[in-house]
Amino acid sequence: MNPPCRTLQGLDFGYSSMADLVIGPRLYSCCNCRNHVALHDDVISKAFQGRNGRAFLFSHAMNVMVGPKEDRHLMTGLHTVADVYCSDCHEVLGWKYERAYEETQKYKEGKFILEKSKIVKEDW
Repeated sequence: MNPPCRTLQGLDFGYSSMADLVIGPRLYSCCNCRNHVALHDDVISKAFQGRNGRAFLFSHAMNVMVGPKEDRHLMTGLHTVADVYCSDCHEVLGWKYERAYEETQKYKEGKFILEKSKIVKEDW
C-alpha cells in the first residue's frame, strides 16, 4: 500500500514567498559580466554612499573576491575595509567592512557595500 500524498501547503522550504519558489530569488549581478553577486533579500540598507555615488549595504555577497585589508577614513569615521571584486571579471564592486573603530559603527563589521553603479538587477 502506498503512503498518502502530502500537500505543499504549510511546509517551509526556506523560500520567502511562492514567487521565489516559481521564479527564483531576486538577484543582483555584476554590471560588467552579469555574474550573480548578491540576493535582494540580503539588502540591509540602500542609503549608503560609495566612491561613485549611491551604494547598498548587504549582509552577504557571493561570487566575489575580497582584497587586502586597509584602513580608510570614510564618512562615518575610520574603518578597516577590503575591496570586493567580481570573481569572474575582477571589476571592483565595493568593499567589505572588516572593522569599525567607533562603537556606533560596529554593526557594519562583516557586511558588504556594493555600489549601485556596479550592480544590476537580474531578471526582475
